[in-house]
Formats: sequence, structure tokens, C-alpha cells
Amino acid sequence: MERVARYRKIIKAVLEKYDRLLKQQPPAGVESHLIFDEHRDEYLLVKSGWSPEQRRVRGIVAHVRLKDGKVWVEEDWTEDGVATDLINAGVPKQDIVLAFQPPEARPFSEFAVA
Repeated sequence: MERVARYRKIIKAVLEKYDRLLKQQPPAGVESHLIFDEHRDEYLLVKSGWSPEQRRVRGIVAHVRLKDGKVWVEEDWTEDGVATDLINAGVPKQDIVLAFQPPEARPFSEFAVA
């Protein structure tokens, strides 16, 4: 349980870093939102708003969750990759699942299969 609590802190810190970066130069009319659900262990960074061309902007920047004691990266549209930041913060590769990759491709990565 101590490991899961540590992973929660790391995930939140990583997503907060990306949120700060988005807020430094926000596109006009677009906001970022952090959504942390510790009860279900779901962590999201999303953006929403309207572009200057009056087009709706909405989408997931990053979605990370804890499942079976591992960190599952469900969605990642960051430049350097959430997994890289997780590793740099102390999460071992064998505890990170790149869930956005098809299950049959995961064994060929350096990360956990599931």
C-alpha cells in the first residue's frame, strides 16, 4: 500500500507540472483542468474551451491510473511523455503499462505488459 501511495503522489506531481506548463502560455480561450480521483485512482489533465476561430477545443492531454499496483498510462499527448517523467521520479519501468499501445505490442517495449 505504501508503494501505491507513493505512486499517487508522483502521478499528481507529474500532471501538475504539465498543467503549470500549459498555463504559462495558454491558447486564447482554452483552459486546462486537473482531475484527480483518488478513490478510483484516475488522474487526468484535460483542456477545454473555444479557439479564436470559434471551434470547440476539448481533449485529454494525459490520463493515468493505478491498477493492480501498476501505473497505467492510458493517454499521453505530452511532448516528452508522461512515462519518462514517471521513471525520472522513481517509478520503475516494470511498474508502468503503456496502455495506449495494443496489448500484443506491449511485450516488445521496455515497460510492463499489464
